[in-house]
Amino acid sequence: MTPPAPSVPARPPAATFVVLAKAPVPGLVKTRLTSAYSDHEAAALAAAALLDSLDAVRAAVALAGPGERRLVCALTGDLDAAAAPVALGAGLEEFRVVAQRGEGLGERIAHAHADAAASGNEDAAADLDGATVQIGMDTPQVDPAVLAAAADRVTVPDGPDAVLGAAADGGWWLLALRRAADARLVAPVPMSTPETGRLTRRALEDAGLRVEAAPVLSDVDEPGDVVRVAASCPDSRFAALAGVLGGRAAVAS
Repeated sequence: MTPPAPSVPARPPAATFVVLAKAPVPGLVKTRLTSAYSDHEAAALAAAALLDSLDAVRAAVALAGPGERRLVCALTGDLDAAAAPVALGAGLEEFRVVAQRGEGLGERIAHAHADAAASGNEDAAADLDGATVQIGMDTPQVDPAVLAAAADRVTVPDGPDAVLGAAADGGWWLLALRRAADARLVAPVPMSTPETGRLTRRALEDAGLRVEAAPVLSDVDEPGDVVRVAASCPDSRFAALAGVLGGRAAVAS
């Protein structure tokens, strides 16, 4: 009698970390900050926030549980024209960069999850069943441990289908998915409104997904956000630059 073949241990599930970013080109990024800061200052703050976000994602990989952890940046815009292009180029060295695509922010987010999950992999269709953990570049204070925990939650067998991190302004800053393909559910959700977070969660739950919440964070959108966010990440590049520039009130037009 032929003995049974030895069992092969199941491979730990992979997760792809995705940073959705816009090249911090003066005059084209963080324009709401320009009521208090110059175009170049606003772009420099955006560059610092992006670099801190990239650092946080790299640190999260070291903290996450077993399984492959890939790094992707879904980028739009010209890095050569951006603030701190050399630093950004160095910061992206460990990331696979994919171009954003889609008509609106919801579509770009959906495509970013799918493109990131498939990026660099032979079986692109199969990888749409893989997990993704996506943030933007507006939360330099993000804790790598929170990102690592989100990756772990959507890859363990009994975990949720999604982890959503609400933003203080009603939006959201984190979307982790057990299946990258489920990002299509957010494509029709109106973005950049006080209802975006609530509507995103509803879209996920209406499709039958189990959703867990991550901690609430504040985005850097308005001049008043700069000092508040900097205070929550005092050792960051963002805080260092904010300290040099100083807190400023918006100038009425």
